[in-house]
Amino acid sequence: MVINTSGPELPIRTHDLPTPTLSQNGSLEESYTVREEPLGTTKHLRIVGIGAGASGLNMIRTLRLNLTDYDFVIYEKNQDVGGTWFENRYPGCRCDIPSHNYQFSWKPKHDWTNFHASADEIGGYLRQVCDEEHMRDLIKTSHRVEFAQWDEEKARWDLMVQDLTTGESINDYADFLLDGTGILNNWKWPDVEDLVVFDGDLIHTANWPEDFDAAGKVVAVIGNGSTGIQVVPELQKKAEKLYHLFRTPTWVTPPRIMAWKMLGQSKELLQILGEIGIDDQENFSQETIERFKSDPEFYRRFVKAVEKEVNNAFPLVMTGSPVQAIAQQMTKQYMAMMLGGNKELCEAMIPDFPLGTRRLTPGQDYLKALTKENVEVRRGGIRRFVPEGIQLESGEVIKVDAIICATGFNTSFCPRFPIVGRNGNLQKKFRDEVPKSYMSCAIADMPNYFVFLGPNAPIGHGSVFTLTEHIAKYITRIIKKCQTECIKAICPSQDAIDDYFEHISAFMPRTTWGAEGRSWFKNGQENGPVTALHPGSRIHFFHMLENFRGEDWDYVYDGPKRNRFYYLGNGFSTKEKGDTTWYIDNPDSKL
Repeated sequence: MVINTSGPELPIRTHDLPTPTLSQNGSLEESYTVREEPLGTTKHLRIVGIGAGASGLNMIRTLRLNLTDYDFVIYEKNQDVGGTWFENRYPGCRCDIPSHNYQFSWKPKHDWTNFHASADEIGGYLRQVCDEEHMRDLIKTSHRVEFAQWDEEKARWDLMVQDLTTGESINDYADFLLDGTGILNNWKWPDVEDLVVFDGDLIHTANWPEDFDAAGKVVAVIGNGSTGIQVVPELQKKAEKLYHLFRTPTWVTPPRIMAWKMLGQSKELLQILGEIGIDDQENFSQETIERFKSDPEFYRRFVKAVEKEVNNAFPLVMTGSPVQAIAQQMTKQYMAMMLGGNKELCEAMIPDFPLGTRRLTPGQDYLKALTKENVEVRRGGIRRFVPEGIQLESGEVIKVDAIICATGFNTSFCPRFPIVGRNGNLQKKFRDEVPKSYMSCAIADMPNYFVFLGPNAPIGHGSVFTLTEHIAKYITRIIKKCQTECIKAICPSQDAIDDYFEHISAFMPRTTWGAEGRSWFKNGQENGPVTALHPGSRIHFFHMLENFRGEDWDYVYDGPKRNRFYYLGNGFSTKEKGDTTWYIDNPDSKL
């Protein structure tokens, strides 16, 4: 007996056009016809990504694992992949998230050299991932997207791209446009008068010149965010004199391992930390690195223990919580100790706003550097730049050879190029209004457009690598739905976005993020809506993205009469080409 296990042969696809019929009033009306293809049939898609940082690289893998019948290309303006970690090369640049958690869960690196990896090491990791996973064929480096416009009739994005090597303009299109340009990418100068009149070296940390040497120079560093905290101690070692200028103080935390021990974190974490070899500069011993390589169970325990503590940090920013109060008092004592009890420095450096209002950054070497004889701290505003240096609001002129601007990035979420959706340019919308999104990754009136780490994403909650993994899966599920259910265009409704923003606005006062104090969480404002952070914990965000809420979206369908069930097709299923009894194998699988 010959048994056919391959399932019935599916009917050949046909492409009959719907036949117009007369309506009751005599006008032509499109009639409904059955789609002569089985349920599950895909339509070919062209997907375009912008940016080959962590989000873009991860998206390549997620699409490979979950989709067929598509083209994907990423346009990257830089000469190589890496995003933030290609561009930021200032002295002392490193990530303040533990290195073993600042990686893709599907591509663990066992030989990180430091508990907090340097920019060079992270950039090398991203290039290694790109090469080992054979991603470069899908990435066009030195190509910058200049313009995008939605074509409603064709249901696609028309793109203008510039080849930065040749200067040539390229026209392209995308059925789905995925924006992975990131929030910490578009660096900005300080908002001061006469920016260009300074005669010395004017440097932004995000565009660091490789040939700059601070040795023997009088240097001013503007800004005390994460970048300023990292660059000041490096420049202090070489500069003849260093002036550190900032408007708003910031909480500077102890090294993460020290803080965990001070707060009495979980026994599991403290136990495994006791098993690793690490020096005062947080460099792993060679023996520990070799054990990470040779003992996968030990490596996994270490990674999960650290990840657990990062995930459990959310109570630190809950206003009035016991852990927030304890952590703030301990951080205040730590800063005073590291500043040598210097009253003038303590008054200038220790904030009076709650811990967590600004991004928390470890800075042991930073605080030490501020006590050195060649460093002077100036807290206050800058009136203007002058040829010989900087004039403060007090009238004092500081004469310097170089001005280092650690003044961060444009965090308004305004795109760097026009993106014209159904109701105009997103640039204008985000300039004129508070930027709003749907679960951080979709925008009203912007069909088939998704963004990584958009407004109110959990950018301050931990590693962006695992964030991009969850966001990529969420976006891919939506694209697959559209590809197999004859959905021409999909977009979150304005009502859903308004309701989501209402929840955010009501929630944020519970956190120290919403307290008065200048922060990029609030687009550099003292007061105002928190636009850069998710209204909840990291696990809360992951949980939120587990399910697609179809009721929050508006759809345009492909089929005749825009019938939403056109995708059901000719009564057969593509699953009939495989195992047609799969449901018997695991009847108790969880929903």
